[in-house]
Amino acid sequence: MTFDIITLFPQMFDGPFSESIIRHAQEKGLVKINFHQLRDFATDKHKTVDDTPYGGGKGMVLKVDVVAAAISKLKTKNSKLKTQTILLTPRGERFNQDLAKRLIKYDNIILICGHYEGFDERIYDLVDESISIGDFVLTGGEIPAMAVVDAVSRLVPGVLAENSAESESFMEKSTDGNYLLEYPQYTRPKNFKGNKVPEVLLSGDHKKITEWRMSNSKLQMSNETSKRD
Repeated sequence: MTFDIITLFPQMFDGPFSESIIRHAQEKGLVKINFHQLRDFATDKHKTVDDTPYGGGKGMVLKVDVVAAAISKLKTKNSKLKTQTILLTPRGERFNQDLAKRLIKYDNIILICGHYEGFDERIYDLVDESISIGDFVLTGGEIPAMAVVDAVSRLVPGVLAENSAESESFMEKSTDGNYLLEYPQYTRPKNFKGNKVPEVLLSGDHKKITEWRMSNSKLQMSNETSKRD
C-alpha cells in the first residue's frame, strides 16, 4: 500500500515513521510512504499556499488552486492504482476501526494535511472524503495523518505477526455487534506487591481462559462506555 501525504511540514513525520512497526513495514516493502511539500505546487515566486479569506476574518486559508495542482499530479502519477483522496479536517467523518478496514481496500491513499485557519471550501470538491480523528483542535493535519497511516498500515497483510491483529482492541465484536476492547493481560511476576495474576490464567484450562477473556473484554467496553456517558 502507498500513502502520499501532502503537507507543509514533512519533517514532522520523521520520528513516528522511522521507528517500530511502520519502519519495518517500509523496509519489507509492504508499505510505502511519500511526502509532498505543498509549496512545491505553488506557481508564484514566493511559493504562496494561503491567502486572506474573502469577506474578512482571522487567519489564512489554504488556496484551492495549489491543493488542486498537488492532487492532480499525484493522481496522474498513480493512475493505475485504486486511489482514495482524503482531506484531514475537523468537519470530516470520525475515524474508527471500521473506517480503517474500509481504507485497506485501496492501493493508494492521498492524505491532505491542513494548516492555518482552514481550507478554501472548494477543496472539499476535490477529494473523495474527509476524516477527523476527534472533536478537538490541532495545529494541522499532520498528527491525524500519522494516526490514519498507522491504523491502516497495521491491517496490511504481513505487517504484523500472523493473527496478532485479530485479538487487538476494536478488532473483535460481541454478539450484539459492538466492538470489544482488548482483555487485560499479565506477565511475570505472578505477584507484584500483593497484586496477583488471576488464577484462571495460570490454570492451563484454555476454555476457561477464553471465557474469562471474553467476559473481561465486554466489561472493559462497558466501563469505557460508562465513562463517556
